[in-house]
Parts: sequence; structure tokens; C-alpha cells
Amino acid sequence: MKFHPSAAISLLLLSSLCSAQIIQSGGKTSQASKVERETAWQASTSPAPDLTPDADGLLSAEQMRNILRVSADHDLENDKRQRDYTYLEREEQHKLDGKGRVKSTEVRTSEVLMIYGEQVERLIAKDDKPLSAKDAGKEEGKIQKIIDKREHESEKDRQKRLAKEEKDREDGRKFVMEVADAYNFRFLGIKKIDGRDAYVIDAEPRPGFEPKMKYANILPKFRFRAWIDKQDLQWTKLDAFCIDTVSFGLFLARIHKGTRIIVDQTRVNEEVWLPKHLDIKLNARLALLKNFNLDYDTTYSDYKKFRAGAKIVGVGEVQRQPAESPKRSANP
Repeated sequence: MKFHPSAAISLLLLSSLCSAQIIQSGGKTSQASKVERETAWQASTSPAPDLTPDADGLLSAEQMRNILRVSADHDLENDKRQRDYTYLEREEQHKLDGKGRVKSTEVRTSEVLMIYGEQVERLIAKDDKPLSAKDAGKEEGKIQKIIDKREHESEKDRQKRLAKEEKDREDGRKFVMEVADAYNFRFLGIKKIDGRDAYVIDAEPRPGFEPKMKYANILPKFRFRAWIDKQDLQWTKLDAFCIDTVSFGLFLARIHKGTRIIVDQTRVNEEVWLPKHLDIKLNARLALLKNFNLDYDTTYSDYKKFRAGAKIVGVGEVQRQPAESPKRSANP
């Protein structure tokens, strides 16, 4: 089971915050009307907001909404720029017993590549040891198969793939409106994250929420807190917590109360914010037969940027512009 923090997290959660009415005084919360929420979301281009505080040093609810709208737009751009990077992903999977003690641990390290716009993982180590020649060959074959498939893609298949991607984006935009309607939001102030100031916002399920989209009925089962970098207006951290059992299908799967997801991002090459760390504590049951009590701890590092004109020429090979070498980020 693999988990990838991406723009989807902030798109579906943080973008929705821009269309909620956030009240700063007294820790109270309220909501904007449905028309106001839709108007906020439809503003596809977010101008730089005026963040001049009032005489008491406070920001208005409208200013906070603008902060969140801009951060959502920035994260859409992050998603595009992430396609210019390769990076390493090290995942520790801990299986826990009923008392939360570790029974076993598996470590997998992968190189994440972008091949024809598709994010692809190549496993390079298990338990911090390089793969055997046989297993490494299997991984190379998997990558080559993807390259060959895309190189020989017909125009019909290409159009079908692009149409599906557009549908997914449209579904995401619709789901954002569901998130906006599902929560009440509260501004908690400004706090330090990795030495940088960040706006902090809480989201609590709104009583009476009636979902319109499939799967939106899971929203009242979660609450979350988001941190937005004050200088760059980028989301830096998300902490989501399951507060009630989530069911998928009649008997297919259940995620139990207490499941938690924490995502941290970092600034890379002074141009983009990308995943740094992901921690998932999962308590689930599959088909009423098997319980899963797992702890996933994933670290993202060694971001390397492709130059314009980079071309895939074979398995694991990238032909770069000779005049420039790839930029590397410090390990987050």
C-alpha cells in the first residue's frame, strides 16, 4: 500500500478553506453562504492579498480567506513543478499488535521518476540494502515497459487518457466545494514551523452536512489542522484525524477512529514546496476478515530537477542539456 502526498491534499482541503468564513476573535467560527463559497472558488486567479493588519495587529476574515485561496493556487503550481523533479522516498512500515507495539518492520526505498508526465516508482533498496541483481532487473523492466507503452500510444488512447485526467481534475474541483460545505473553520493565530511563521487553521465537521458527491460522506468522519507559511503563502503542514469509523462498501473495508495522517512540506530550490515527511497511523479492517494496525513513516529527500529539454532515452537514463547540471536540494 503506497501513499503519496501531493497537490490533491491541499487542493481538496486547503482550497476549500478559502471559501469558508473564518472568524478570528474569541475563537468563534461561522460559515459563508453557498453563493459566497462558490464565488470564492470560481476566482481561479488569486491576486496578491492585502495582509496589512488592523490597529490591533489582527487580520480580518476576508484577509484569511484570501490567504487560503492564494495558498491553494500556489499548490496547484507546486503540483506542476513537482513533475520537473526526481527524488527518493524511504518508507518504513511498522506492523503493530493490539497494544500498539511493533511486531515487524519493513523498509523500502524508491526512486520516484516522472515518465511522460506519469509519476513512477523504481524500488532501489529493501531494509536499507540494495536490491539483488534479479530484483533490480525486474524494476528496470517495469520502467522500460512504461516507456515503451507511452512511446507507442495511439492518438485515440492519448485523447482517452487526457480526457480522464481532465475528468479527475473536474471531480477534484467539485469535491472541494463539498469540503467547503462540510466544515466549520477557526483561525488559531500565527505559530513557528521550522523557524518560519505560519497561519494555523482548524477544521471541524459541520453538523447537518449533506454530501452531494460519492465518497463525500466520509468528510464528517475527519477533522484537520493546516499550517500556511506566512511569507510564501504555501501550506507547510497538514494534520488530519479520523473521529469516527469510515466504511467503504457494505463489507469491503473500514477505517477506524484514531487513524491519523500528518504531512509536512519543505521549500526546494527556493522555487517550490514539496513533500518532506508523511506519517500515517492506520487502523483498518478489510472485508470483515483481517485487521490492519500499521504505522507508515515516509521521508522524501534528494530532490533533483530536470532541465528544460530533458529527454528519456532508456531505462533509468535521462539526457540533460549539456550546458547545465541538475539542481539538487539539501535533504529536507
